Amino acid sequence: MNILEIIKQDYQNFPTNPTYSIYAEDVYFKDPMTEFRGIKRYKSMIQFMATWFKEIKLDLHKIYQSKDTIHAEWTLHWITPLPWKPPIAIAGRSELVINSQNLIISHIDYWNCSRWDVLKQHFPLILHNKDK
Repeated sequence: MNILEIIKQDYQNFPTNPTYSIYAEDVYFKDPMTEFRGIKRYKSMIQFMATWFKEIKLDLHKIYQSKDTIHAEWTLHWITPLPWKPPIAIAGRSELVINSQNLIISHIDYWNCSRWDVLKQHFPLILHNKDK
C-alpha cells in the first residue's frame, strides 16, 4: 500500500489506529493551536483527541501528491464533552512533506477558519449573538 492509500485509510479511521510508521521520528507538526517536533508528541496529541473529544470524524475531500508534498483537504468533526455537547466542525488542509525514505517529516495543518470561530462553535448562544 502506498503512502497516499495509508493516509486515506488513516483519515477514514481517525483517530483509531493511525499508522505512525509513516512518520519520521523527529516529525515537525504545526496547526493553529500547537507546534512541536517528535513522533512521541504527535502520538500524545492524537491520544488526547481520542480520549477527550467524542464522535470524531475526519472527512477527506481531496488528496494528491506533488513532488515531495502530499496535500489533503478535509473537515474534522467532533462533539466537545461539555454539558450542552456542542458539535464542532473545522474545515482545513494539510501539507505533509516526505523525505527520500517516504516518511513524513513535516505535517502542517491550516484551518479555513480562525481559532475564535472554533471557540464560538462551543458557545453558540452566547458568542454568536455577541457578533450581531
